[in-house]
Amino acid sequence: MRDLYQSQRAQRAMRQAAMQRGVVAILDVGSSKIACLVLRFDGPEHFGDSDGVGSMAGQSSFRVIGAATTRSRGVRFGEIDAMAETERAIRTAVQAAQKMANVRVDHVIACLSGGRPRSYGLDGQVDVQGTVVTEGDIGRVLAECDVPDIGAGREVLHAQPINFALDHRSGLADPRGQIGQTLTTDMHMMTIEDSVIENLLYCIKRCDLELAGVASSAYAAGISSLVEDEQELGAACVDMGGGSTGISIFMRKHMIYSDAVRMGGHHVTSDISMGLQVAPAMAERIKTFYGGVLATGMDDREMIEVGADTGDWEHDRRTVSRAELIGIMKPRVEEILEEVRVRLDAAGFEHLPSQQIVLTGGGSQIPGLDGLASKILGQQVRIGRPLRVQGLPQAATGSAFSAAVGLSLFAAHPQDEWWDFDIPAEKYPARSFKRAVRWFKENW
Repeated sequence: MRDLYQSQRAQRAMRQAAMQRGVVAILDVGSSKIACLVLRFDGPEHFGDSDGVGSMAGQSSFRVIGAATTRSRGVRFGEIDAMAETERAIRTAVQAAQKMANVRVDHVIACLSGGRPRSYGLDGQVDVQGTVVTEGDIGRVLAECDVPDIGAGREVLHAQPINFALDHRSGLADPRGQIGQTLTTDMHMMTIEDSVIENLLYCIKRCDLELAGVASSAYAAGISSLVEDEQELGAACVDMGGGSTGISIFMRKHMIYSDAVRMGGHHVTSDISMGLQVAPAMAERIKTFYGGVLATGMDDREMIEVGADTGDWEHDRRTVSRAELIGIMKPRVEEILEEVRVRLDAAGFEHLPSQQIVLTGGGSQIPGLDGLASKILGQQVRIGRPLRVQGLPQAATGSAFSAAVGLSLFAAHPQDEWWDFDIPAEKYPARSFKRAVRWFKENW
């Protein structure tokens, strides 16, 4: 945890600056597509009449004025694999979105799905200075959380207080201004491999853009595709992407657990490509048009033409039945869902008051998936779509855009993270700072 605390604080300041200027770009760097949305923040007063009441009330403080998506290159398992390729793809998406929005964008907020995320639950306790809980007390109690040894080469991506208790009253969302003696907090911390974040930072810098924030795409997808009651009572969001499947569990409107399975839609495509002996692009097309996971009697008779251009007429005019295609796809989809089940069991998902599971992401589009998923994951499964956001083009309203839409909601209304509070200097995660303070005390 070298100086991520500091760089996240700097990014938060940069985000404020970008919002004051009025435009910021959202970048979803995925394994199958790179999506860019340009948001304009005109301030809530412009949208006052259309705004509702309640915790979703703020979502119309921005409007999407540009959107573009391009095929992802150089990204595998949600991690950058070939820097120059990814840089070209990001430039393409950002330029197209800027052109549509007719503005130039300097700041982007990005989300990524790779990096082998791990979740930790931490707690801390302090005595309140004075009688009323202040911002400083919250900084101190977050600093008191005993950070485990997360291992070399990992960084903290999210660290969010999910619950506060004051004396014997638990379940407080925001204890500031309340009177009490002892303040306790529970914090959820999520770490990922630092090389993955550094590659993304470097790639965005190479595109002449400034990074004003970074988030996990499983978290962003959960924000946009879980409805309020699900976020409150407990639900899991399974974001099925191309290269990886992200899992996030929400409870009382906060993410309390996150994990990822390094398998996704691309694996299904490559199975089809090998099983039917066709090019990956053709396999993707067959999957999109004819794919499914539940075979019926009709599927034996429905023939799919497997076109190819090898020049061998017999080979190029083959047909396969849809039942065969389903026979290739189903085992892989089952394998992904089984892995998700293992992760949910490890998180203790069955102890939550509600066990709703929402499937989202491009991979959730396979017909019949909700039926198969309810057999493997449990009864309450639905396919989720992102919330409607003002100005979002029709093309970007499908499940594949859950992470991008969630990231725009996150940009407009970030949840509190520990770097939003001034943590006492001697508690900084950065070791060098402690040394400097000690040197100062000893030599002054």
